[in-house]
Amino acid sequence: MRDNVILWWVLTGFFLVVGTVYTVWNIVAHPDRDVVTAIEWVGTVALYFTAFMSAMVAFYLDRTHRAQGGQLPEDVLTSEIDDGDPELGEFSPWSWWPIVLAGSAGVGMIGLAVGHFLFPVAIAIFLVAIVGWVYEYYRGNFAR
Repeated sequence: MRDNVILWWVLTGFFLVVGTVYTVWNIVAHPDRDVVTAIEWVGTVALYFTAFMSAMVAFYLDRTHRAQGGQLPEDVLTSEIDDGDPELGEFSPWSWWPIVLAGSAGVGMIGLAVGHFLFPVAIAIFLVAIVGWVYEYYRGNFAR
C-alpha cells in the first residue's frame, strides 16, 4: 500500500505542475488581455481540482496504511496469492432475484422514456424483487 500512496502523491504533484504550466501558458499566449480574462478557467480549475482529489486519495491511503500497523500481503515479496484473499461474503449463484431487479430497472427506464404510467409498475416490481432477494434464505429449500 505504501507504493500506492507514493504513486498518488506523485500524481498530485504532476497535476499541480501541469495546472500551473497550463495557467501560465494561457497568460503568456494572450498578452493583450488582463490576467483574469487570459486564464482559461475551466481547464485550470479542472487540473487543480484533479490535484486536490489525488491528494485526498493519497492522504486517505496513507492514513489507512498507518492505521493497519503493518504491511499488506501484496507488499511482502514472499507472500502467496491466498494470503491476500479474504472471505468476501456469501453469494447465491442460483438466485433469480438480481435478474428481476435488473428487469425492474429496465421497466423504470422505459417508463421514463416512453410512458410515465410504467414507472409505478417498475417501483412495484423493484419492491417485490428487493424483498425477495433479502428474504430468500428465510423460506423454501434454502431456509436456515
